[in-house]
Amino acid sequence: MSVYNQKIQLPILEKKRISLFIKREDLLHPIISGNKYRKLKYNLAEAEKQGHNTILTFGGAFSNHIAATACAGKEYGFETIGIVRGEELKESFLENPTLKLAHEHRMQFKFISRMDYRRKEDSGFLENLKHEYGRFYILPEGGTNQLAVKGCEEILFDSDSIFDFVCCAVGTGGTLSGIINSAENEQTVLGFSALKGDFLKEDIRKFALKKNWDLVSEYHFGGYAKVTSELIRFLNYFKERTNILLDPIYTGKMVYGILDMVGKDVFKPGTQILAIHTGGLQGIAGMNRKLEKKNKPLIVI
Repeated sequence: MSVYNQKIQLPILEKKRISLFIKREDLLHPIISGNKYRKLKYNLAEAEKQGHNTILTFGGAFSNHIAATACAGKEYGFETIGIVRGEELKESFLENPTLKLAHEHRMQFKFISRMDYRRKEDSGFLENLKHEYGRFYILPEGGTNQLAVKGCEEILFDSDSIFDFVCCAVGTGGTLSGIINSAENEQTVLGFSALKGDFLKEDIRKFALKKNWDLVSEYHFGGYAKVTSELIRFLNYFKERTNILLDPIYTGKMVYGILDMVGKDVFKPGTQILAIHTGGLQGIAGMNRKLEKKNKPLIVI
């Protein structure tokens, strides 16, 4: 299916006279969906240009980026290596839905301690990986670099200039930076942080060429990969009303935040908002497994 903007029909939006559309980037590809597709596009082209046949990258056990890189590697003819944060799943990674998916797409794993993982950008650490695996094209954690930002600049179409606000969930800042760069000067771009704190602003400033943006930090629900029963209820309500499945780590928190801000009259009547669905739906299986172990409500798929 192709990407399109889907209008959201909810009582709160009608009451406050706000137009909300969701750009269905999640429909780009069954696995390499949303911003991961955009981030990988030019990096894979560069890897091929440089003559590489192996991609090495980093991520946690439930990383959308790990899954997408593995799938893209298989689809476009690259070997893939995933350096995974934490050693607890070394012997049982097939029980993890994300790693199982990546393994099925022929990704090779190296599980390292969290202490070693913090050294992932050190030259000595990278040299050891080269001795172990040979020549490879390196992708940073989350896939964000200048080429990734270039890919994310293609998320907005010319027809999207009608919107007053463009909203996007933020993990590393690459996707938001691309949207900022391609947005019209009169548009306001809002990034909804999936992490605690405002430190992401500095990462965004490394790539963002404009100042027409702000970071919203109140809707992280406890921090990265943290969820609450309230958030799960919202995801299920939203799916029932709109038939759009949202992931609990990124897009779900953003859409919750947008609607909460609508209810608090942050946006004036007549405002038109575009929210970017950045995919990440493969992570729901792993989240549901964690919720099930805690006897918590599950995300309805």
